[in-house]
Amino acid sequence: MNINDRIVVVTGAASGIGRALALKFAEAGARRVIAADIDLAGATETAKATGGAAVETNVADESSIKSLIDRVEAEHGPIDLFCSNAGILTPGGPETPDENWRRIIDINVMSHIWAARHLVPLMAARGGGYLLNTASAAGLLSQVGSMPYAVTKHAAIGAAEWLALTYGDQGIRVSVLCPQAVRSKMTAGHEDGVASINGMLEPEPVAEACLKAIEAETFLVLPHPEVLQYMRNKTENYDRWIGGMRKLNRRYGAALKEG
Repeated sequence: MNINDRIVVVTGAASGIGRALALKFAEAGARRVIAADIDLAGATETAKATGGAAVETNVADESSIKSLIDRVEAEHGPIDLFCSNAGILTPGGPETPDENWRRIIDINVMSHIWAARHLVPLMAARGGGYLLNTASAAGLLSQVGSMPYAVTKHAAIGAAEWLALTYGDQGIRVSVLCPQAVRSKMTAGHEDGVASINGMLEPEPVAEACLKAIEAETFLVLPHPEVLQYMRNKTENYDRWIGGMRKLNRRYGAALKEG
């Protein structure tokens, strides 16, 4: 997809990857970029920088996502590209309280599903569209110190795969973003964490990788190229890969507990 003259929606656009995506799409010639975020002030700043619009959106609420889609379609025109980018990190394992599990599932998984539920039929009816879903390398590998994050990011990738294989014949393309550590509010204070083992990227090169993937209509976006080899290691010998992850868990798990 060529971004030029397209209508683009980015959730989580107040900061981090979302803001960088909005700026990158505007630079690439998008007709209008809509910055959606629960932080309306931050989204408004992004919208000012892109010449677009801001919409207060709570991605943990299906009705809020539906309202976002309906409003953009009514006020700006058909959505060409929807970037379901907002996400959260919740530390812990199976002992994590149910309310925390439900919240991270809603934000990291259901937000993608709700966006597809209300947008895919519209896109299919007009011959196509594009979904960019932000997941994580944790969804391809795992996440030391956070079972909720690892589980929900695996689910997010599974959802993106299903959308791509099910609706591709209807002209709907899907990319899924799977970086390791990216400088953002989520990673603040964890610059030396396990996800930073291959370096912490600034949001801008991540956004550039997304733009290139969308232009090439590539499913998997890996701003940290090392992740591809980690995936191959995992599939080649799962037990050996688990052993390596246990070493990482010993190395970084203690630091997480101390923090």
